Amino acid sequence: MAFPVYFVGAGPGDPELITVKGKRLIEEADRVIYAGSLVPKDLLSSAKPGARLIDSASLTLEETHALIVEGYRNEELVVRLHSGDPSLYGAIYEQMALLDRDGIPYEVVPGVSAVFAAAARLKRELTVPGGSQTLILTRLGGKTPVPEEESLRSLATHRSTLAIYLSVQAIDRVVDDLSESYPVQTPVVVAYRIGWPDETFIHGTLEDIAQKVKNAGITRQALILVGEAFGKLDETRRSLLYDGSFSHGFRKARK
Repeated sequence: MAFPVYFVGAGPGDPELITVKGKRLIEEADRVIYAGSLVPKDLLSSAKPGARLIDSASLTLEETHALIVEGYRNEELVVRLHSGDPSLYGAIYEQMALLDRDGIPYEVVPGVSAVFAAAARLKRELTVPGGSQTLILTRLGGKTPVPEEESLRSLATHRSTLAIYLSVQAIDRVVDDLSESYPVQTPVVVAYRIGWPDETFIHGTLEDIAQKVKNAGITRQALILVGEAFGKLDETRRSLLYDGSFSHGFRKARK
């Protein structure tokens, strides 16, 4: 019996942040095709003896697809291992389209994306009571274009919490686009290689973050986090969920 192909999110870099299901599938897999430059090698150590481990970093879409199809037709359990969560900038759309074309079933196992791992490491809530209730995940346009209506300059007008992927190499442009709508003292954190041993967080504001990033020599594998959520904690901002004067389905308001 042939297994479906599994797209598995490996998480941001800490091998312990993979889901239980994702780890089990790696342990059971006959063939693991992984993004070698982004997936922690420690995750592959749990593969069973004899499993074929294939680094896809140098492969084209068609070459990767051929390896997936070969494993499926050999009735192997095939895992396509992606960093973070496969559904966010994971380049799985085109892989799934080819599998659909060839009539090959597949499933997607989610993973922890860098934005949530970074928030955890920074000990920050991304939607703060009394502050932003919206989180925008986006990127600058480059080799992969971004629709004009989704330009960073346009999204910045909302002044919500921003997580900007794949854009640190153009930090000056990011700052220019954001500065039209956000105050220059808006907190910014650049999170480099979250979950890896060389993980680094650079704290600043729109006024000084670009120079700090340049001084650190960071040009890739970093997430730009923007918004008041990354500033000083304010104990007066509280959710109604635990407010004694607020009633909900499990508790009546108390005087």
